[in-house]
Amino acid sequence: MVAVSVALVATTAGFMTGFLNPINTGLGQKIAGLPLYSGIELRIIAFIIFVTAGTAYIMRYAKKVQNNPKSSFVFDEDQPKRTLYLNKPRSEIYKVNKRQKISLILTVGFLFLLVYGVLAKGWFMLEMAGLFIIMGIVVGLVAGLNLTEICEGFNDGFREVLVGAMIVGIARAVAVVMEDGQVMDTIVHSLGNLVGDFPAVFSALGMFIVQMLCSLLIPSGSGQALVTMPIMAPLADIIGVTRQTAVLAYQLADGIGNILYPTSGYFMATLALAGVAWQKWVRFYLPLFFIWFLLSGAFLVIAQTIHWNG
Repeated sequence: MVAVSVALVATTAGFMTGFLNPINTGLGQKIAGLPLYSGIELRIIAFIIFVTAGTAYIMRYAKKVQNNPKSSFVFDEDQPKRTLYLNKPRSEIYKVNKRQKISLILTVGFLFLLVYGVLAKGWFMLEMAGLFIIMGIVVGLVAGLNLTEICEGFNDGFREVLVGAMIVGIARAVAVVMEDGQVMDTIVHSLGNLVGDFPAVFSALGMFIVQMLCSLLIPSGSGQALVTMPIMAPLADIIGVTRQTAVLAYQLADGIGNILYPTSGYFMATLALAGVAWQKWVRFYLPLFFIWFLLSGAFLVIAQTIHWNG
């Protein structure tokens, strides 16, 4: 449980507050007509707070299990694995060699190059995709893989993201039908009439709730942006919510449900690899979910109160 929470909570905290994330922040802002990665200061503050809250929650649970192993939600499931790994011969224990250490350092260098390209050169999907391909080849060769093994690794990666790519395509098709059929205008007008009389702060929180419901049906972050942001951006103008706040509501709502809803493919795959049942994960995650939920509401209230749109 601790191992899987480190992987899931960390990625979710980074994703939902990602100040340089092209998948939700970048795409959401692009659809909303905002400058790419604008409003970065508030998102950095949110990133620090959400990561800190997640880290403290995991450490508290880990400390409790360390003091009393039977308090673990997966105590029974862990016993066969503990026996397997503790009794494993030393000769079979994997060790990182010198070439692999160099490849790790090289990977960090590529990530710094990515940040520089995004901030200084305005890189987006095309440039970042090209960099990741180059990084995979170069790092793989330095680590000691041959070209066949690198290609097989790419194939494995494609299989993992194929479902997400299909969801994005289907989601975009829905958006095209709604736009060309002028259905979206009707929806925006109806939603505007529904929440138009509310104070803007409560409307921002309402957007957050709606986006959470959408996340259950559209587990892809980019797919959800393509479907909802063309509606939410003009709706924000109608009800007096800043577009930057509308993007933040989408980010936070999409991220917080990614490791709760069983419709999220990568989340369920991670639980399966770790041998953690979804029901037991929910018992572990729900308190943190509500902590993040309250923090999300607080940030949305602050964003709308200060008319955050920069």
